[in-house]
Amino acid sequence: MSEHADAVVALLNVSKEFMRDKIRIPVLSNTTLHIPRGDFVAVMGPSGSGKSTLLNLCAGLDRPTTGEVIVNGQNLGDLSEAGLSRWRSENLGFIFQSYNLMPVLTAQENVELPLLLTPLRRAERRKHAAAALAIVGLEDRADHYPRQLSGGQEQRVAIARALANDPVLLLADEPTGNLDAASAQDVLDLLVQLNDHYGTTIIMVTHDPKAARRAKRLLHLEKGDFVQADIDALEAAR
Repeated sequence: MSEHADAVVALLNVSKEFMRDKIRIPVLSNTTLHIPRGDFVAVMGPSGSGKSTLLNLCAGLDRPTTGEVIVNGQNLGDLSEAGLSRWRSENLGFIFQSYNLMPVLTAQENVELPLLLTPLRRAERRKHAAAALAIVGLEDRADHYPRQLSGGQEQRVAIARALANDPVLLLADEPTGNLDAASAQDVLDLLVQLNDHYGTTIIMVTHDPKAARRAKRLLHLEKGDFVQADIDALEAAR
């Protein structure tokens, strides 16, 4: 059995470079990372250090320059672009800082939207969406449009959308970045609940030490690699 068999995410000797004009910009350098099932990891590091690149690699939105990315036992390098789209619809949930809700759709319809890529029938899609909205406490806002919701409620709809396909892995890119303190706390409480009660594996990129404290462990990106970190030590070094 592979040493990474229990991992939801395994990065094996992954390097990622981008080309700017004719200059190579290294982001990750020969990185190996192991995230077990049920983990809740916060990732911190300076802007431009590659935190969002990590999420994009785990989602199959970027491909590594070298190395392998394995998520839930699937080597993403073995999939075509069409195969990656199908795989994402079955395995992945993504939460964005800017919510990315469709303004012309209700909360229910926004949550259903990614399920259109699955074989679920309309009645099944509606059932999944209703269940996801119930988890985030917004079943009474199902018929509301984004403009009728607060920022915190919009982010909870976005979380419901990410949960609608019962994902193996939830990726959160600065999920509290656009929220006031009270709404941010509500969203973090929800993420902790998803991890504690549903066993959802979560990778959260954040600049906020208060958000990072809610995760089970913290990784800090340093010189193209991820290292285990202590939030108190990071704050003291600032």
